[in-house]
Amino acid sequence: MGRGSPIPPMLWRKIVEQYQKGVSQRKIAKSLKLSSSTVHNIIQRFRESGTVSVRKGQGRKTILDARDLRALRRHCITYRNATVMEITTWAQEYFQKTLSVNTIHRAIHRCRLKLYRSKKKPYLNMIQKRRRFLWAKAHLKWTVAKWKTVLWSDESKFEVLFGKLGRHVIRTKEDKDNPSCYQRSVQKPASLMVWGCMSACGMGSLHIWKGTINAERYIQVLEQHMLPSRRRLFQGRPCIFQHDNARPHTASITTSWLRRRRIRVLKWPACSPDLSPIENIWRIIKRKMRQRRAKTVEQLEACIRQEWDNIPIPKLEQLVSSVPRCLQTVIKRRGDATQW
Repeated sequence: MGRGSPIPPMLWRKIVEQYQKGVSQRKIAKSLKLSSSTVHNIIQRFRESGTVSVRKGQGRKTILDARDLRALRRHCITYRNATVMEITTWAQEYFQKTLSVNTIHRAIHRCRLKLYRSKKKPYLNMIQKRRRFLWAKAHLKWTVAKWKTVLWSDESKFEVLFGKLGRHVIRTKEDKDNPSCYQRSVQKPASLMVWGCMSACGMGSLHIWKGTINAERYIQVLEQHMLPSRRRLFQGRPCIFQHDNARPHTASITTSWLRRRRIRVLKWPACSPDLSPIENIWRIIKRKMRQRRAKTVEQLEACIRQEWDNIPIPKLEQLVSSVPRCLQTVIKRRGDATQW
């Protein structure tokens, strides 16, 4: 057995059994291939305490006691965006003790807290929160069947992940400057702007933008893709069209076109992508794109269309059915962003 290796409990029992039978310590050490000092210490512990269980070491006393940890936890929860250095500076002044960054980092772990990367959510001012709150209350009585009559639409940007091979790489400590271990990226990667629509009945048409989006081009997309998808998915049944408050959507010529076509539009609160189920569809497709890693715009477009057609209908029904729960969360948070 190597030096410093822990002694298994089975060996402890064998040493005690042979000692009780009258076997000398030297013979016990030789038969079990242990050092004489190890056998002597185990037998000595057995003589003193009647057991061979390991006694818990005293160790150095912690700098911060339980009361200090509770104060540290309250401060971390109050100032969640503070850095460890800022928390250390506060702790030194508050506790009047010499504390290092590593000590505070370990203390945060003892408080059952950990540093995580924050989720990205749109900024909401008080007026926008108020409007989201009122909109959620006004639509809270809508049933799941009512939400299934909505045709959801949105645009999303997809980039060619050239050189973006992830934040992690398998290497040794000495390979940090190896060119094969670098994370390479380009400043302006090739990208596509994609428009799509969906409902609980199925996926609608997909359109790839080529160039700048304006109201005239948006109306063309509605004529060529939204109207056919509306007829195919709802087959003449009444439905509600949803889009956000982007400038091409709210332009006067767009609203006039929708009014002439007698298309009922769902009034939508500003900065509320978390309320639309189609945002989850974009998230699913982008996760698939990171796995497939298209190298050209043509490959990216083909992959997007393939993954768009592969979304199953049960997934769409699940996302649309979650809208009432999302509204309840908005009301509970007084209009603030949700976890969706």
